Amino acid sequence: MQVARVPRLIAAAVSAILALPWAGLSRAAERAPNVLLIITDDQGFGDLGFHGNPVIKTPHIDKLAGESVELTHFYVSPVCSPTRSSLLTGRYNYRTGVVDTYLGRSMMSPDEVTLAEMFRDAGYRTGIFGKWHLGDNYPLRSIDQGFGESLVHRGGGIGQPADPPGNHYFDPVLDHNGRSEPAKGYCSDIFTDAAIRFVGEKPDQPFFAYLAFNCPHSPYEVPDDYLRRYQEQDLSPAAFPAVGNPPKDGLERETARVYGMVTNIDDNVGRLLAKLDAQGVARDTIVIFLTDNGPPQQRYNAGLRGRKGLCYEGGIRVACLVRWPGKWTAGRKVAAAAAHIDLAPTLLEACGVPRPGGARFDGVSLVKLLNGEAEELPDRTLFFQWHRGDTPELNRACAARGKRYKIVQSLGTEGKPFSEEPRFELFDVVDDPYEMHDLAAQRPDVVDHMRRAYEAWFRDVSATRGFAPPRIAIGSRHEDPVVLTRQDWRGPKAGWDKANVGHWDVNVMEAGNYDVTLTIDAAPAGAKARLAWGDHAIEKTLAPGTQSVRFDAVNWPVGPIELEPSVEGPQGKYGVLYVEVSRAR
Repeated sequence: MQVARVPRLIAAAVSAILALPWAGLSRAAERAPNVLLIITDDQGFGDLGFHGNPVIKTPHIDKLAGESVELTHFYVSPVCSPTRSSLLTGRYNYRTGVVDTYLGRSMMSPDEVTLAEMFRDAGYRTGIFGKWHLGDNYPLRSIDQGFGESLVHRGGGIGQPADPPGNHYFDPVLDHNGRSEPAKGYCSDIFTDAAIRFVGEKPDQPFFAYLAFNCPHSPYEVPDDYLRRYQEQDLSPAAFPAVGNPPKDGLERETARVYGMVTNIDDNVGRLLAKLDAQGVARDTIVIFLTDNGPPQQRYNAGLRGRKGLCYEGGIRVACLVRWPGKWTAGRKVAAAAAHIDLAPTLLEACGVPRPGGARFDGVSLVKLLNGEAEELPDRTLFFQWHRGDTPELNRACAARGKRYKIVQSLGTEGKPFSEEPRFELFDVVDDPYEMHDLAAQRPDVVDHMRRAYEAWFRDVSATRGFAPPRIAIGSRHEDPVVLTRQDWRGPKAGWDKANVGHWDVNVMEAGNYDVTLTIDAAPAGAKARLAWGDHAIEKTLAPGTQSVRFDAVNWPVGPIELEPSVEGPQGKYGVLYVEVSRAR
């Protein structure tokens, strides 16, 4: 029986290999396409030459636009973490647990299935380079969510509280496959170099590469040679076309830095696309370029109203280019409304990658649009919402976009309690793309219909899992030590200022003793460090100037705990900067 089984086992193995998308690569026609997904951070619709900006220089991306299908009405969330969770899952961000950008609200639930996991399971190599922003600790990291190669910064940006102290865009400390490592050079160049190395490896296996630039996000650190190109140019409102909402006076110096960062990105995109050409894989690679939300300042935005954080077009409508040479006609423009939730089902269909069992996408495939087989999608409404706070609230800072009409309720983005009466505006975004004419009083029937659709959507997505954040694992074999930062702490007094106090929701995976080290601002005379969890607390008296406090062999049982370290001094109570937890040796 065993001898007879061997041929059958070999045949079964061969059949399984041939079923993979990358099997049989000897002929280009049979090759599963590679995927290169490029996203930038805080780059507005108008921060590109091909969108009419007369000052900025983006020749490589402009050339890519001419070689691509442009989705001219492509929508994302008003801020970055929600966009990234939707992009990688094909689902509205509220379903994934991501509601904001910090304070534990940008941690994606680990049971969400990402594009990286989908492509990995289909035999692709997977790599991320740049900004993840969906969780810094196990089981929430990029390497826990399907990426085999990962070079990323922590938190929402280099130099933010999730980073090591003093980190900058030049020579940053980055996380490489779960370990902190110093890097040399400028961040955008470093991430592109890593992506270039990645796409050049293992030419017989297809890749999914996610290049997520953290630029041109603040703090606007830029190489001098790129900055000089714009410092002496006229960047006042008079230098730009007078369409819609003009740029704002007084932002010229900041705009020069943003434009320098964008031109650096453009050069890096050019280097990466040249690598695809040199490798001979450009025709076998789907390239997508998009941005994650509108610009944070009122600079030139091709006339679109609003900016980052708002649900007007200027906050959520972004550039989106899709190139697949020989498959999709270069230079076509598709005006159908599409969104971040659509890219996952689109890429799966285009690459022949099976949808995960039980997967429920909110988005739809755009392949027929990209093929030129359709000009429109079936009638649907897209929904967008963002405001500060642990829990989303109905009718607060939201929008719904149908085939022609769009409602916007712009009030309530701030993190304070919202008590105003919602005020919905209505725009015909086909005839009025700059949202200058509110039609709500003229068409209350449309407002009512779209508002009821929004409310049904809100109830649906809110019921998916609720909004309690996922817990960070302590004592796991996957991460030891665990470094907790202000990026992910919680509580009504949590924040990034010195006086803020917060806690971390963690899950102890194995009972035992743990060493806990607190990094704090220099302690004043008479201060005590306190480590509290549940009904337990331990304290240490600190010498003046102390900046590191260690509690040895803290015993924790298996299960969830709320960990709150703090310092109490003559001026009151304040929080710690970092917490490092490791298994006691």
